[in-house]
Amino acid sequence: FFAGVAEIGGGWLVWQTIREGKPWWWALIGSLVLVVYGFIPTLQPIDDFGRLYAVYGGIFIGMSFGWSAIFDGARPDKGDIIGSAICLLGVLVVLFWPRIDGTEEPSDPQVELNSRSLE
Repeated sequence: FFAGVAEIGGGWLVWQTIREGKPWWWALIGSLVLVVYGFIPTLQPIDDFGRLYAVYGGIFIGMSFGWSAIFDGARPDKGDIIGSAICLLGVLVVLFWPRIDGTEEPSDPQVELNSRSLE
């Protein structure tokens, strides 16, 4: 949750400065928040950087629509909601797909046996 708030909030502050004419110090604060965001993933229990960021990305999509609704008054449409749900389903697949040692898929014993016989 904190990673999403930091990434989306920091980016939003920079966006507001550049696109909406807010004061320069909004971009400065946004940049500092984004630096803090860079450290948050190192506190997570997932050891695979790519997998962690893929999970973050899927969750951040829905969070971005929520942020926009709260701070910009935008309302997600049906496509936004369906797309976010699909991404969340993808996050669940990435997180809970069975793996032997946390990184590899379980192998088919017959395929593994055939591979060994070729060596």
